Amino acid sequence: MNRTLKDILDRLYEARSLAHLANDPLSFCHRYPGPADREVVGLIAASFAYGNVKIILRNLERIFSVIGPAPRRFVEQFEPERDARLFSGFKHRFNDGRDLCALLLAIRQMLAETGSIESYFLKGFDPQSGDIGPGIASFSGRVLAMDFSPLFGPAGIFKDSYFPFFFPSPAGGSACKRLCMYLRWMVRPADGIDLGLWTGLSPERLIIPVDAHIQRIGQYLGFTRRKQADWKAAQEITAALAALDPADPVKYDFSVCHLGISEGCGKSGRNACLSCDIAGVCSGIVKN
Repeated sequence: MNRTLKDILDRLYEARSLAHLANDPLSFCHRYPGPADREVVGLIAASFAYGNVKIILRNLERIFSVIGPAPRRFVEQFEPERDARLFSGFKHRFNDGRDLCALLLAIRQMLAETGSIESYFLKGFDPQSGDIGPGIASFSGRVLAMDFSPLFGPAGIFKDSYFPFFFPSPAGGSACKRLCMYLRWMVRPADGIDLGLWTGLSPERLIIPVDAHIQRIGQYLGFTRRKQADWKAAQEITAALAALDPADPVKYDFSVCHLGISEGCGKSGRNACLSCDIAGVCSGIVKN
């Protein structure tokens, strides 16, 4: 074990702040005290967590201002024929209001079938599997096989719809960043950031959500040499972190990712490097 690296990352983990949380989609879960609401809010927030963080937060604000103070009840009572108009004109990059309504309909069907998103996910999870990958593949496959005819008609999901983008699969090589992030929020122990709502999964099975920040910093720290932010890169980075904390390897995700999101890594050049907490072990530090 690299004790110096572990000590640095542990200090970085302890230095997480509410300012970082406010700049993260996870902050929307913390607005709701009830676990049933948080579970629903989390999947919606994670699904749209791609692109510029300011735009993500702005668009999530719009979604939850419509959904209101009781998200689970809103979803359970959601009727596409009646309620789709509430999200008319909504757009987040290539996802539109119809895709958002399909997501709400999918969550409604999960809750109706098993009582919670966790129970629906666990239906396809094999406790003997090495990591969460097969469970994600099953989850996404079952969601995409649901009945979406109230929105798309009897022919099923339109070919030009980007709704399937919400439910990728490791089987296709995707890093499944947003689903891995959602699982981190739900599964990791409550620590002021993550929520610890799900009890049927162990944190050691999680895979780190790989976005541009984690991919870049993971290379700087020698966790992966892969240039693509794909499932294999996610597994390699997770394995490297598991050498530091086998029981909870993705505990470092939030703090490392916010080196990019909130602290300027990759955007502010040498100034960000000079004040960075991992400068002593980072191969990407800007020298001049």
